[in-house]
Amino acid sequence: MRRPARASASTTRSAQPTRLVVRSLTPSRWPDLVRLFGPRGASGGCWCMYWRRKRSEYVRGKGADNRAAFRKVVAAGEAPGLLSYDGRRPVAWCAVAPRAVYPVLANSRILAPVDERPVWSITCFYVHRDYRRAGVTVPLLHAAVEHVRKRGGSVVEGYPIDPGASPFPSAFAWTGLVSAFRKAGFKEVARRSATRPIMRIRIA
Repeated sequence: MRRPARASASTTRSAQPTRLVVRSLTPSRWPDLVRLFGPRGASGGCWCMYWRRKRSEYVRGKGADNRAAFRKVVAAGEAPGLLSYDGRRPVAWCAVAPRAVYPVLANSRILAPVDERPVWSITCFYVHRDYRRAGVTVPLLHAAVEHVRKRGGSVVEGYPIDPGASPFPSAFAWTGLVSAFRKAGFKEVARRSATRPIMRIRIA
């Protein structure tokens, strides 16, 4: 009789998301972000600068220049997002900051401001492939809301993908999925595209 295959290390880690803890990205944790993002900067040299730089500047800076620009943001003490850890291993990232620091959002017809309220924006997730579909995103969303609350914010919004009934590769859902935002308590407040709503949560 053939023995059942042993679970791989990635399967074992993915099955235990309750061990994860979330920390703000501070200058001392920069090496952890580099470890998570890898040499390609998470997504083809992005280094989480897609929403922060003019498109031409972003494209020219893919790789080392975007990395240097984002490191300056972190070194300035902005704490532009959160890292999720499994023990000492960084396994996921969530970018969250005041909407005003993301100038590219202002140029988007689909993601234009809903109103004049000052909001914080959750713009990006990156989850290590070993932890995708392991329930990492919802705890990150809860932590992002708490992160904003501690900084005096009152409204948090995100721009997730709504794939509907169609299968959607998790690696490409870098703004998050509607299902995760709903589980975290976010409500849809605008939809100018069939697949890209704006979702918000208000902080009491």
